[in-house]
Amino acid sequence: MYPDTELFIAGEWTNGTSGVTLPILNPATGGEIGRVAKAGKAEMDRALVAAERAFRQWRKTTARERAKLLHAAADNLKARLEDIAPILTMEQGKPLAEARSELRNADDVIRWFAEEGIRSYGRLIPARRGGVQQMVMKEPIGVVAAFTPWNYPVAQAIRKISAALASGCTVILKAAEEAPASCAAMVRAFADAGFPDGAINLLYGIPAEISEYLIPHPAIRKVSFTGSTSVGKRLASLAGAHMKRVTMELGGHAPYIVCADADLPKAVSMLAEHKFHNAGQVCIAPTRVLVEEPVYDRVLEDFVTAVKAIRIGDGFTGGVDMGPMANARRLDAMDRLIGDAVARGGRLLTGGNRIGNAGFFFEPTVLAEVPKEAAIMNEEPFGPVAVVNRFSSIDEAIDEANRLPVGLAAYAFTRTQRNAQRFADDIEAGMLSINDYGLAYAEVPFNGIKDSGYGSEGGAEALETFQTIKFVSQTNF
Repeated sequence: MYPDTELFIAGEWTNGTSGVTLPILNPATGGEIGRVAKAGKAEMDRALVAAERAFRQWRKTTARERAKLLHAAADNLKARLEDIAPILTMEQGKPLAEARSELRNADDVIRWFAEEGIRSYGRLIPARRGGVQQMVMKEPIGVVAAFTPWNYPVAQAIRKISAALASGCTVILKAAEEAPASCAAMVRAFADAGFPDGAINLLYGIPAEISEYLIPHPAIRKVSFTGSTSVGKRLASLAGAHMKRVTMELGGHAPYIVCADADLPKAVSMLAEHKFHNAGQVCIAPTRVLVEEPVYDRVLEDFVTAVKAIRIGDGFTGGVDMGPMANARRLDAMDRLIGDAVARGGRLLTGGNRIGNAGFFFEPTVLAEVPKEAAIMNEEPFGPVAVVNRFSSIDEAIDEANRLPVGLAAYAFTRTQRNAQRFADDIEAGMLSINDYGLAYAEVPFNGIKDSGYGSEGGAEALETFQTIKFVSQTNF
């Protein structure tokens, strides 16, 4: 049974005063399965007052006490995993195994930030004269407005909430209306852990209405957004006009470089696994596959074979590797991008079509020899499609990897240290994984450069984005 979703404000679950609700669709059927409450100005004002009031208390709570409550929230989430995972599959479409994995990772993230908050040290600076003490103190920045997307409705929100609370901040979370109930269940795990009323507030509604009201509001001191580059630029501009601290985790178009000397079976198997995870709706998913000329045909053939073996279906069906896409918009985007690539001379080797008439299913797709002018070579597809092109030199591969204005994730496979060092030195990305897929762990930075944003969503660097630095110089009495 899919639950209708309420707002969470000042420690209470509530519907909006307008009584308006928004429909939730099951991506596997396209049919409505529930409703989510819509917040208006009255609900936003209540959340702002509650978050400000809670911040005055929460900022004075010791780091160890914050950590205890965060661990209690993680305990709640872990205990409820088997109840929440089906909800996540029902509203987002991903296979049940992927839903469970997302929740287990969320548990890990909460616990890591709980412990890292205890280790958020300041420092003493040797003074230039006796009798003076010079301190650098880290303080919570204040009330945070956090905006999260539908592709990982729990995992994306948990990073922002955990880091903010561990730092001593309070949060107003505007989560994804298309997949609201799993995120609400996660918030309930925090609420039941005993956080002060107003420390966490959860809103749903019209995204532009909420962002345009919250971001300029004097109570908001930090904005954290995960989503598309186009929306991120608008929100960053709005925040900049009001001098708000901002973290932006935006889109990518990850290159996946396979050199002739690489472990080819490993490179192909990892590509097939991670490209189509969550139906390709992943900001760090490999998209532009670049294969060195001598092994191009072999890699392409092996990859196509692996892709054809992917099992597609309802996320509740046993043995399914890939579920539906999250919404009809992504289907339309796939049709447009693939059609344009083929029209410009690209080769369609497998996939390329919608599946059935119910739900939002799309075939895992491989394109080859697509020209740079094609839309898919310049726009993040955010779906189950990979482009495989060839390169003849390391310089050529690096030039293509850096060609776009985005720079989130990049991958490279080689057994040559010289090549690996070239990639490390010259690829323009916030994250680079060589001979592995070692990204997005709680303890490592998660950030982009260029149009992929700024500020980190992982590691100690993420905690620092919710803190301000205060320098205190004190002379002895």
